[in-house]
Order: sequence, then structure tokens, then C-alpha cells
Amino acid sequence: MRWVMSSKIHKATVKQADVNYVGSITIDEDLMDRVGLWPREKVLVVSNTSGSRLETYAIPGERGSGVINMNGAAAHLIKAGEEIIIIGFELVDRPIAARQILVDKDNRYVRDL
Repeated sequence: MRWVMSSKIHKATVKQADVNYVGSITIDEDLMDRVGLWPREKVLVVSNTSGSRLETYAIPGERGSGVINMNGAAAHLIKAGEEIIIIGFELVDRPIAARQILVDKDNRYVRDL
């Protein structure tokens, strides 16, 4: 068994960072559906801006809103305005095809990768 990337939202922009919110990352539910992320699924968040990397879990945000918000302690590491990659993984016994998308600065779907 191996951990393999199963989903990726590439070049998302963090819209808000709220240290007073109880942990996680809020993601527009349309984007979560496009890449197959589940509510409360563990994700790796990588900042292209600062180089910070952290694990947290996904919370669905309002559909079509473009929301990508860092919540709780994660908001100390990744701030509003940073460009990030959100990656989900699956433990499998064979190679799988990852569902990967590119978004624009407003976190709107651009194309599959």
C-alpha cells in the first residue's frame, strides 16, 4: 500500500485567514466536488508564496463563492492573499488517476491539469 495524490487544487488564493476559527481550511464546495475531496478529509496545504506546508482537514464552503479560508492555528502559517496548492491523498495498492484542477485568482475553475 502507498499514499498517492488523489486530488489537487492548484494555484488557489487564500481569501481569509482567521485564527479564531476552530481549525481547518474552508474550500468552495464546487471545487471540492470537482477534485473529489470529502468534508473533513485530511489535506496537505502548500504555500507557493511563503513555502509553508501543513496538514489540516477540508470544510465545505459556500458553492460558487470561490472561498478558500485558512482557519485556526493554520492561519498563523498561511495568510490571506497567499497562493496555495491543496492536495488530497489516498492509500492504495495500485496507481490511480488524480483529479487535478487549476483555478484563477478568484478561485474559479480554469481547467483540468
